[in-house]
Amino acid sequence: MAAKPNWPSEKISPEDLLSLAREAADRAYVPYSRYHVGAAMLFENDEVIQACNVENASYGVTICAERAAVVIMVSQGKRNPLAIAVTGSHEDSDDYFRIECPPCGACRQALTEFNPNMLVVMASKDGAKIFELKKLLPHSFTLDPE
Repeated sequence: MAAKPNWPSEKISPEDLLSLAREAADRAYVPYSRYHVGAAMLFENDEVIQACNVENASYGVTICAERAAVVIMVSQGKRNPLAIAVTGSHEDSDDYFRIECPPCGACRQALTEFNPNMLVVMASKDGAKIFELKKLLPHSFTLDPE
């Protein structure tokens, strides 16, 4: 059995971070898919950035919650996220925010740019699941071959 990753905060639990992601998902703009996604990104000093997905009639212009969080992070001068919680579900789902909502491949790559060791928290019917980003995206494209 693999060792459970060390959680980087004593004040904000994985469940707290998921709750903040759910809160962000409630603000999503999703008139086309009706699939709400929220992200909450944790930094040192227990700072948190929240973001949600924003759809567009031109689907390629849509931005995922995780990449929206990256844009907010960079615009605020932050660079080293320690963890990100991602949650989401379709509006009509009976298990709203209780199913795993892993970051898509593009988001995994975008997150890796800033910390391949960050923890990714996802909701599940059994509670919070925590993964290391580098295990979700092995062999990522980076300038650092390590």
